[in-house]
Amino acid sequence: MGEAKLRELHVGVIGAGNMGGTILEGLLDTGVATPERLLVSDPRRERREQLLDELGVASTGSNLEVARFADLLVLATKPQAFDRVLAEIAPATGPEKLVVSIAAGVPIRVLEAHLAAGTRVVRTMPNTPALVHAGVTAISGGAHASDEDVEVVRALFAQIGLTEVLEESQLDAVTGLSGSGPAFIFVIIEALADAGVKQGLHRSTALKLAAQTVLGAAKLLQETGAHPGALKDQVCSPGGTTISALHVIEAGGLRTTLMNAVEAATERSRELGADIARKLGDAER
Repeated sequence: MGEAKLRELHVGVIGAGNMGGTILEGLLDTGVATPERLLVSDPRRERREQLLDELGVASTGSNLEVARFADLLVLATKPQAFDRVLAEIAPATGPEKLVVSIAAGVPIRVLEAHLAAGTRVVRTMPNTPALVHAGVTAISGGAHASDEDVEVVRALFAQIGLTEVLEESQLDAVTGLSGSGPAFIFVIIEALADAGVKQGLHRSTALKLAAQTVLGAAKLLQETGAHPGALKDQVCSPGGTTISALHVIEAGGLRTTLMNAVEAATERSRELGADIARKLGDAER
């Protein structure tokens, strides 16, 4: 239902950075949208020319023009620019407009307070693997967003990965886990590759092995539905190499470190959200 409705809409994207560009590519690559139904704004002329050359998508330097064009408007700018962007687009919003934010930490109530009354707001939290259409996006609807609106937004982000509908109160935890999580995994891959080099493997070989091991393990987990502990046990033979290595991992506190990292990122997301709310003059707590 969501995808069929999405195909009928004009989609505008404010901000043609990595994520904004990825959303456009996902819509076009899957045939869900055609270039004439898309419009993007970006202050950089060279970026606008690139989008036209590579994707055939029209662009402008005016955020208000995009807001007026769009039935579904994606805010893909940095949170620090939201005070300016919201002020620019507010005259073109209202109950007929579906506004989707991908900015970490910006609460729905702040968006609703700075847009026209009745604007249908949906907040999302995608992650960087969306750049290769392997992301995961958490989605939460605002006070005026209908179930159909949420399904349309699910269809939008389903073009670049998996989706999960959650309460807004859980989005800071999503930021800490899947939003920041790719960086944690990159550090793990880099460490595994370094270990391979230390043991005599060529750097390129070690990195290839490490990356594919992480990719394959994740795919095995997803496709079998097995508990990660059970899959771990399948690799560990009695008295073998893996169980000896896991003893070292447990002694080093990897689990605790990762749990603490997610907690720190979650708390920082809450702090940033509170800072943005104060900056935009939202007194509600």
